[in-house]
Amino acid sequence: MSDTLVIRQLAAEEFDKLWPIFRAVVAAGDTYSYPPDITFEQAHDLWMNAPSRVFAAFEGDTVVGGYMMRPNQPGLGNHVANAGYMVAPEARGRGIAGRLCEDSLARARREGFAAMQFNFVVSTNDVAIALWKKHGFSIVGTIPRAFRHATRGPVDVFVMHRAL
Repeated sequence: MSDTLVIRQLAAEEFDKLWPIFRAVVAAGDTYSYPPDITFEQAHDLWMNAPSRVFAAFEGDTVVGGYMMRPNQPGLGNHVANAGYMVAPEARGRGIAGRLCEDSLARARREGFAAMQFNFVVSTNDVAIALWKKHGFSIVGTIPRAFRHATRGPVDVFVMHRAL
């Protein structure tokens, strides 16, 4: 992976920089529950509206990945962070998701979150599960057949958590 990777927050009007990655990841139908034909406007609303914030990984002027972070729940649950990550298909296998995860964990700590939780990790997403475990997450729950995988049909979903 390039040492020139820069991760910075995207302004609402910059979502188009991440959109090609978002569209490709979601269209595959194997990791996110969003509809595969989600529109730009729907994706923008899901990721860019407060309290969510989006951070993108740039190599030069090219966005190679990004993540959304927000409180997992409002009010009495807002001390636990939640995040979702996406990496461009052509940039996978280069450590970008790990860098995004590290950035989000450090950011969550600085902002006073006590933990981070992923609510919907598809059980067949072996690469992501291994990466989250490497970064200290544990599977704390299983939701049977909660995801309609594009090629495998209904599969389980994991809830993953780690203290900060």
